[in-house]
Amino acid sequence: MTAPTESLAMLLRGLKLPTIGRHVDEVAQLAERDGWTFPRYLHHLVELEVHERRRRRIERHLKQSDLPPDKTLATLNRARLPTKVQKALPALCEGGFVERGDNLLAFGLPGRGKTHLVCAIAHELILRGYRVLFIATFALVQRLLVAKRDLRLEQELAVLDGFDAVVCDDLGYVQQNRDEMEVLFTFLAERYERRSVIITSNLVFSEWDRIFKDPMTTAAAIDRLVHHAVILEMTGTSIRVEHAHSERAAQGEPATTTTPTTTTPISPVHPAAEGAQPATTTASPMTPTTTTEGGPSTAALRTRPRIKNREPSSTEADGEM
Repeated sequence: MTAPTESLAMLLRGLKLPTIGRHVDEVAQLAERDGWTFPRYLHHLVELEVHERRRRRIERHLKQSDLPPDKTLATLNRARLPTKVQKALPALCEGGFVERGDNLLAFGLPGRGKTHLVCAIAHELILRGYRVLFIATFALVQRLLVAKRDLRLEQELAVLDGFDAVVCDDLGYVQQNRDEMEVLFTFLAERYERRSVIITSNLVFSEWDRIFKDPMTTAAAIDRLVHHAVILEMTGTSIRVEHAHSERAAQGEPATTTTPTTTTPISPVHPAAEGAQPATTTASPMTPTTTTEGGPSTAALRTRPRIKNREPSSTEADGEM
């Protein structure tokens, strides 16, 4: 006949409660020594299981995110952030915009800290239970092009749909040809009002025709992005230039370049989009306008219902039921 402790261990493994199984004896001794009631004993065991599952889930999501491990909130120099960005940062880290399926757009010249800022926010989102993917925009486009070539674009979009937010770094850094433009537009249209996109770009909206080529497609893409969006304008001097000057100064070398102190202001949306309703923003004095939709049809892409974020499933791969 199986001993009670062995039987209990088997039952806990069957129920996929490994943490309770590991700690049941030591917690029982603690409860007996301190005179715990049975409900308190049970609560303590379940609490250990929940905390361990949360830790494993965060660890797994961080690994899947491909986020730079050093670009976190702890390493972010908040004093360098523009005042409005500083004020918006705590609310963004809470993840309410992700819950609503809103977008986050960070604009600024190179070296202003856009990538570090959005990565820091993304790390905080993962700690709060959201799934995030960090990917350079050119790499995302190539990934979608390969999927389209292999006739599995819909499946690839479904995989990306599993992430509550996708960080597309450096939008506009590489010029797109028509095929690249089309898959990028398809990705943005697919996530519209359903899942969040976080974008960094050094191109103002009026220059986005360099990305999407066609004015109507440009206007339609901007329309989808800014309809529900928080827009952050990163100003100030280049962090990289300042760092280079500091290194030269430490080595006793004279500075050889000057650092610009202003950025090109974020101009209104592409001219094709003028005259429509303004987008709602919370962190920028600039309010881009929207337009009637143009470009490739997205009727077939909007078949999935708007998905609200849910609590993580209890059937995840970390041994949860």
